[in-house]
Amino acid sequence: MTQRGPLLFIVCLLLIAGIGIASYRHNAYRIPILPGVQQTVWQVEARIEYLAQGSATQALLTLPPEQPGFRIISESGASPGFGFDLVTDDQQRQAHWTKRFAEGEQILFYKLDLVRDPGYEVLPDAPPDEAEQQIWEEPYQTAAQQLSQSVNPISADGRSLARQLVRELNQPTVTQNVALLLERYSPAQLITSLLNDNGIPARTVQVLALEDGRRRQGLQDFVQYWQDDTWQLLDPSGASADPNHVLLWQTTQPSVLEVLGGSRSRVTFSMISQSRPAEVVTQENAPGFAISLYSLPIAEQGMFKLIMLLPIGALVVAIMRILVGLKTSGTFMPVLIALAFLQTDLLPGLVSFVSVVALGLAIRSYLSALNLLLVARIATLVVVVIGIISIFSILSYHLGLMAGLNITFFPMIILAWTIERMSITWEEQGPKEVIMQGGGSLLVATLAFLVMDREIVRHLAFNFPELHLCVLAVILVLGRYTGYRILELRRFAVFNR
Repeated sequence: MTQRGPLLFIVCLLLIAGIGIASYRHNAYRIPILPGVQQTVWQVEARIEYLAQGSATQALLTLPPEQPGFRIISESGASPGFGFDLVTDDQQRQAHWTKRFAEGEQILFYKLDLVRDPGYEVLPDAPPDEAEQQIWEEPYQTAAQQLSQSVNPISADGRSLARQLVRELNQPTVTQNVALLLERYSPAQLITSLLNDNGIPARTVQVLALEDGRRRQGLQDFVQYWQDDTWQLLDPSGASADPNHVLLWQTTQPSVLEVLGGSRSRVTFSMISQSRPAEVVTQENAPGFAISLYSLPIAEQGMFKLIMLLPIGALVVAIMRILVGLKTSGTFMPVLIALAFLQTDLLPGLVSFVSVVALGLAIRSYLSALNLLLVARIATLVVVVIGIISIFSILSYHLGLMAGLNITFFPMIILAWTIERMSITWEEQGPKEVIMQGGGSLLVATLAFLVMDREIVRHLAFNFPELHLCVLAVILVLGRYTGYRILELRRFAVFNR
């Protein structure tokens, strides 16, 4: 008596491993579970223009830091004749262009592709130092003190104080203190200074507003203040800062663009948004794909997209033979036929398969009279099958039936062996058994094709190959089934009364 314990342990281990690895890869690399999922990709281009002074020149462009909700999938510099590198200095990323000699107008490009990913997280922000007190000159110091005294009583924390300051600065009719301060300071600088004066760490940052199709845009000054152990973003104009369309670009550097050996420099930004399959976006950025099937050459990927469907076909065959009780000509020959159907489509594939097998059986019946040895007979059938397929392909081409050309996807050796098996079965058990086995093979192949041809099955089989461990677990469970087949229920119904 065999023990069930080891088998159940293996089955559970396979299920846990398959589902666990698939879940991890989905969460870690954002591989979509369902096919056809689209993601909006923002393409941002920074255009740098300046006049070189006829000597060595360098250009440094501050790049956006990692931030929650946005994931960078690619970035590059496009500037002929310049050296280009991406550098990180004190956790600040920069694009660095260099050239030994340059004169006249220079144009440099930096391109960035990023996606909005609400689940994307970065390392938590480090707590800032204590708020730096602003050094004011009179009469601005008095105006700043009076403004702070007017909003402090109606605020409770940094968030509410910042909102009250924004409201005061954007009143239709501002007070004399606000008007005086705005003559000297920008709204973002003023709010930052007032928050720091009230003990709330704040800083002026520059952001890029993401609007589809916008060209030659500049960065906007925003305010960040420390609240709830993170930096909060604030639009000094009073508008709501939509995190889906605001990209934080500069935080700590004194300037976004620094040019050495040049003058009259400026940087502008253009952007567009487009939808891409989430699967493609993942391939471009996920480091886990370096050891996945996507790391293979394109031709091999196409081959594996078919190979990875074979376990699904094997599962269908196991269910139809073990649970249903269908007879097939060869155990897993229907899987190979279904694989050929994926290339030919179902109806042309059925017609081609039946035609080739029927002609092959007719020729095989003549070969029986020659009393050939088995090996020679099979070899002869291989040549015959190739000849039949060649003739079918030529006739289909001349008749304009392009689907007939796909008959070459059928496994010729398997077809030859199938014809041999059916011929022997015909001689030993009669035509009825041949029809039952041939019909069962076609039925199972058709069902396997219908399952394997589903878009979600193709997607999961290739992008989550670890799920084949779950398929293996189900096949192992089916291997212990010893009950009635569905087709046997009627046959043995009398014993159950």
